[in-house]
Amino acid sequence: MHREFLMGNEAIALGALAAGVNLVCGYPGTPSTEVLETVAKRRSEGVYVEWSVNEKTAMEMAGGAAYAGARALVTMKQMGLNVAADPLMCLSYIGVKGGLVVLVADDPGPISSQTEQDSRTFAAFSKAPLFDPSSAQEAYDMIQAAFDFSEAHQTPVFLRPTTRVSHGYADIRVKDPEEYTVNTPEGFVKDSSRWVIFPRLSYQNHIKIEKRNALLQDTLSDCPFNQILPGPGRKGVAASGISYTYVMEARRQLGDMPLFKVGVPFPFPEKLAKDFLSGLDEVLCVEELDPVLERSLTYVCGKYGLKTKIYGKLTGHTPAAGENTRDGVKAALSAFLGIPQAQDTAPALPPLPVRPPVLCAGCPHRASFYAVKQAMKGQKTIFCGDIGCYTLGNAQPLDMVDTCLCMGAGLGIAQAVNHLDKDTRCFAFVGDSTFFASAIPGVVNAVYNQAEFTLIVLDNSTTAMTGHQPHPGTGKTMMGEIVEKVSIEGVLRGIGVQTVETVDPLNHALSVETVKRVSAQPGVKAVIFKSPCVVLAKPQGRATVDQAKCVGCKKCIREIGCPALSFADGKAVIDPGQCVGCSLCGQLCPAGAILGR
Repeated sequence: MHREFLMGNEAIALGALAAGVNLVCGYPGTPSTEVLETVAKRRSEGVYVEWSVNEKTAMEMAGGAAYAGARALVTMKQMGLNVAADPLMCLSYIGVKGGLVVLVADDPGPISSQTEQDSRTFAAFSKAPLFDPSSAQEAYDMIQAAFDFSEAHQTPVFLRPTTRVSHGYADIRVKDPEEYTVNTPEGFVKDSSRWVIFPRLSYQNHIKIEKRNALLQDTLSDCPFNQILPGPGRKGVAASGISYTYVMEARRQLGDMPLFKVGVPFPFPEKLAKDFLSGLDEVLCVEELDPVLERSLTYVCGKYGLKTKIYGKLTGHTPAAGENTRDGVKAALSAFLGIPQAQDTAPALPPLPVRPPVLCAGCPHRASFYAVKQAMKGQKTIFCGDIGCYTLGNAQPLDMVDTCLCMGAGLGIAQAVNHLDKDTRCFAFVGDSTFFASAIPGVVNAVYNQAEFTLIVLDNSTTAMTGHQPHPGTGKTMMGEIVEKVSIEGVLRGIGVQTVETVDPLNHALSVETVKRVSAQPGVKAVIFKSPCVVLAKPQGRATVDQAKCVGCKKCIREIGCPALSFADGKAVIDPGQCVGCSLCGQLCPAGAILGR
């Protein structure tokens, strides 16, 4: 053993490698992304790793590996679990042979997601056991236990870190490579009575799953991740995940109290819960996000006739939504235990400035949005957005995202609006990575059902929002292989889109003309705006303002909102530290005052 200072996601990756993982696949999504990236960096020969085209495909890949006796890890964020739900539910019913761990990183807050859904609830829905780590060290230990648990019970198993576990850093005790488990897959053994999911087999397996989970409730009472910490008094606290860590910090200041740590909330350790509740009058549940512990303990009280009162989200004693914090948990515990909090004597800090997220200076998406906006000026339009950097196109002054639901949804929304309102010019924006992940079926649907809308593909040759991971259009794999790029234009033409044009959005005049011409054509048509992400591309020089020519009209600022542009002393100013020389502002300046690139 040795120690390393690791991010929680890095610890999880090393835990998977220590457990003898054979295959790791997933789709990038904050806060889960670094798990797969760390495996790719630290893997030994023989460990296969890939960024799959989406979470559904990744889940099916991992399931196939587990069918063959491999230990497989599939990674995603909580939104991705929705995409992977179809194969997951079936894998839960049909079972696996090798260990299959589903790493789903939840995002309370939410900090970088559309929703803050709780995957503990999804685990109960899918009848798959779930491990809920409270720290980076526990996440490292838990994923190894999860692989063993999965193999022992032939079921997918969840590991559910939340953002503060995934992205927090700690000094972790990890195994040396020579201590790693070595798993040699047997290979796929044909057995249609086991691997072909007919209704009769599902019915029989459902009975087995319910019996298994009922037995696991007692078994998990002896699991080291579930434990009772004794303390004085008749008021207790139940906690899980990072909230348990916050409770432990508060406990050091407020004093000991009976504490129930739930590291495996499903199947719920009912026997241990009954032991904890016995002799207590009241229990406060501290958890993120759903009242999973609260409902489970209330059920145990009813089942065994216990008089203990259970408090938490449902009773208003803890917040019903949002991320827990150390101070918030301490305040809730103080109120519950009747311990007055000491007054904070530290001087009040000034409020932090509001810094809304914006597209980077020189981002080609800004030029793309602006070109479409100019081309459609004065017309009745709807601009349907998507998930990625380009969601930030909703901000002023661009104001080019009228809807944003989930990955690929903009295509369906644009089609629906057109079917109901023929006078509206409908546009759907999608990034290059998202195109491969979830937009292709929407285009097929549009062609087949004779929709009329314009697809705008914002191709910056990377998966930018989550950290620049490769995708099928980049020509690179996570294994370091150089492969043939999958052509977005070729895919669209193969589907049946007759008009597909590619243009550099930083050529403003040509971009506007292209959008006007293509969008005027009937049926489904597409414009691919292709220009590399500025984070990956080298700057093309710096623009400057000729102060003598600048008339102070502020068009460059009012029209595109580039963070490198500002206004001082009646003149436009360009920040040389941010400008990358994209030249868009110079093309718009009516006085010709912006020079160079």
